[in-house]
Order: sequence, then structure tokens, then C-alpha cells
Amino acid sequence: MSAATLIRAATEADLEAVRALLGETWHQVYDPILDPDGVDEVTRRWHAPALLREQLNEPRSSFLVAYDGELLVGHGFALLREPATLIVSRLYVRPSHQRQGIGTSLLAAMRARHADAVTLRLFAAAENPRGLAFWRRAGFRVVGEGIEEGARVLHMEQQAR
Repeated sequence: MSAATLIRAATEADLEAVRALLGETWHQVYDPILDPDGVDEVTRRWHAPALLREQLNEPRSSFLVAYDGELLVGHGFALLREPATLIVSRLYVRPSHQRQGIGTSLLAAMRARHADAVTLRLFAAAENPRGLAFWRRAGFRVVGEGIEEGARVLHMEQQAR
């Protein structure tokens, strides 16, 4: 992560850039799994402007953005649930900026904002080796599996440090 990268809470002005970033990163990861049309269909629903706006204003959540200058390079969304479980719903970094520590910094910012979380949970595409490697390096372990939108996913968790 460059010294110029800024991680902060998102505002409504960031939402269109977040949608574009999610579209780009989803195509990178899921085109081989769901095909490009399937990715477009899922992202239209999962990243609809009204849904993102609702998540932005969700109490006990972190809706974060990472900027390198004027360019949005990363996004994370997590929601604290009882009992003290942080659900990491999204953590995506622009393909051109991956492997620079941005994802790690976004995850650390989520942890810091929800220091009372005892457990962190997420699911990741089983056919996304780069994503799974990231989560394993971050200390997550597989605790189950399932199917989301036709893709096999691994349920992962980590006990907060």
C-alpha cells in the first residue's frame, strides 16, 4: 500500500465508484465460475444502488473505501452481529492494486472499528485460489461450505486476536 492510500468510511458520493469497483473485481473472480452474464445479473442485485445506500447507513457496520489519490482501489463492508461476530461481507481490491497490502489494511480497519468482535466470519468462492490464499494468510480457517448463486463457497472464520 502506498503512503498516499487513504482508508476511510464511505459516503454516498462514493457509491457509484464502489459499484464500478465491485463490477470489475467480480468479473475478475467470477467470470470463470458463473460466466460474464451471470456475474452481471448477480452484481445488479447484490450491488444495486439502493442496497448499497442501505448498507452505508446500517448501524454497527463498516462501509469502507480505500483511495490512491483520486482512484478508488479497495472497498470493504462488514456488519457486527450478536454475539460479537463480525460478518465480513465484502473485501475487494482493484485488480491493478492487488498484493500491495490494501486488503490487509481494509481488514485491519474493520477489526479496529469493531474491536468488541470475538469472531470474524465470511464466505469465499472455493474456486478463487488468490482470495482463499489471502484469507488463510490473514488467519481464517474453513469451517464449512455451501452454495451461493450457483458457486461453491467456503465458510471461513477467525477468532479475533
